[in-house]
This record gives sequence, C-alpha cells and structure tokens, in this order.
Amino acid sequence: MVRLIYILMFGLIANTYSQESISFQCHGKVTNELNTVDGIYVVNLKTENTSITDKEGYFTIAGNVGDTLFFSSFQLKSRKIVLTQENLKGKLLFVTMLPILNELKEVVIKQPVVSAESLGIIPYGQKKYTPAERKLATASSGRLNPMGLDPLLNYLSGRTAMLKKELEVEKKERYLVQLENLFDKKHFVNILQIPSIHVKGFMYFAVDNPKFTRVLKTKNRTATEFLLAELATQYIEIISPKEEN
Repeated sequence: MVRLIYILMFGLIANTYSQESISFQCHGKVTNELNTVDGIYVVNLKTENTSITDKEGYFTIAGNVGDTLFFSSFQLKSRKIVLTQENLKGKLLFVTMLPILNELKEVVIKQPVVSAESLGIIPYGQKKYTPAERKLATASSGRLNPMGLDPLLNYLSGRTAMLKKELEVEKKERYLVQLENLFDKKHFVNILQIPSIHVKGFMYFAVDNPKFTRVLKTKNRTATEFLLAELATQYIEIISPKEEN
C-alpha cells in the first residue's frame, strides 16, 4: 500500500514537472515611431532564449506563463513584458517601443537673409545700384524712368553731369572705407612714414589714382600694399616742402 502511494506521488510530480518544462511559442510584433523595427533583441530572462525581430518587426520566442521578455535596441528604450496565457495561445503580442531622445545643449538658429531677391521683388542676378548709380541711371535712361524728364533734357540742363560727379564722390567714399578696413593708421605712419596729420590726405590722394583703385577692387592685399608704398613715396615728396615751411 505504501509502495503504491509512492508510485502515485512520483507519477504526479513527474507529470507536473514535465508540464512546466514544456515551452510554448510566443509570436509578436514590435512597433515604434521611428519605423525601425528590425534587429531588435528579444530575450527570455528566465530561459535566456533569444530572438531578433525581422524587417517588419515580427518575432517568435519560446516561453511559459510568467516568463519575462526583455526588448532591447540602441535607438529605443528597453521594455520588459511578462507573458500571460493569452500570449501563448497564438494571439499576437504587440509591443510598442519609444525612441531615445537626445537633448541638445545648445541650438543655434540662423536667421535667413532677407533681401529684395529673397522676397521675390526683383529677380536673382539683376544689376544692383547704389543710390548715386540709381539716380544717374534713372536720369539718363528712358527705360528706367519712362514717366520722368527726357534723358536729353537732363543732359542739356547739366543734371546728368552733376549726378556723375555725385557718383564719383560715392565711389571714392567706398574706396576710402575699403582702404581703412585693410590698413590701420599705424601702418600709414610706421610703415609708409606718412605724418599722422597727413594720413587722411594721403588716403584721398591714393583713391584719386585710377591705377590704385583698380588694384584695390581686386581685394589683393599684397598688390595693394605694394602700390600704396609707391604712392606714399610720391606723396611725401609733395608734402615735404610744406613741412619745411
């Protein structure tokens, strides 16, 4: 009788153990906002079985009720899900994973350049006029000023000649600014040996020279400096008699 009881108990334990050792297949699908669903690792933390999602996010892994599945990807936040009876009955397990957001320490926003071209007022590549150039062009062109005085009348009245002089003055002012940006006052005094009180006069003397302004417009600092040295020698000779008096 005792032996029979032991046999029954052994059979019951063996049957229970065999049922617990049987693993079921869990089928699932991973989704996320980045649409990156392939190559995600799925690990059964209890049995250490592993699986990897395919390009559509589907996976299959062995497990039992109560096992914990661990989902991991370098672009997504990890997740843990405990298997239930429904997960092992063939019902698809949907797992949503959130992307890992990297916080930016500093954001630099570049303001767009607003111009008449970018606003569509004038087409790109159209000639741009300075104020003096526009006045002269308008006065001497019937196309630019169809409602204004006839260009011939402007010429006869001397208005065109006056506007040409204004344009020359404007060009010299631009050359002076360019020259000041290239060389500071110490360069004129220490390198070119121009007396401090004559530096401004020398700059006007330089921009009055057509050859120098042509070189200046090339923005070649070496060529500009070389020609400036020649002009400095000429200018010193001009002002030397005045310095002696």
